[in-house]
Amino acid sequence: MITLSWIIERLLVKPTEGSETNVVITADWRCNGTQDQYSGTCYGSCSFQPPTGEFTPYPDLTQEQVLGWCYANGVDKTAIEANVTQQINDQINPPVIAPPLPWVKPVVVAEPVVIADSPVA
Repeated sequence: MITLSWIIERLLVKPTEGSETNVVITADWRCNGTQDQYSGTCYGSCSFQPPTGEFTPYPDLTQEQVLGWCYANGVDKTAIEANVTQQINDQINPPVIAPPLPWVKPVVVAEPVVIADSPVA
């Protein structure tokens, strides 16, 4: 089963915007997926308009809140999760493979031969 996780990697802020301080204007996000030894990822940035109405001070922000802003401002959570899932499924069952060329003979590597040292008389 594929496990997906979302993280905010970085926030860009305006030191002052009107009467508010440290106003988030951009969030860099990443969606990671794993299944056994396979993994996929998708990342991007989302920009925001200056806040109107309720304002959350920077120290009080949560990752879930900022991810919610991203989803509300054009980050298509469903499509990105489908993309990461497809990356993993393509590793498990590759849609395209590159078999050896049929006219090239395979190279056979001989096993090394170990010769024991014989004692000198």
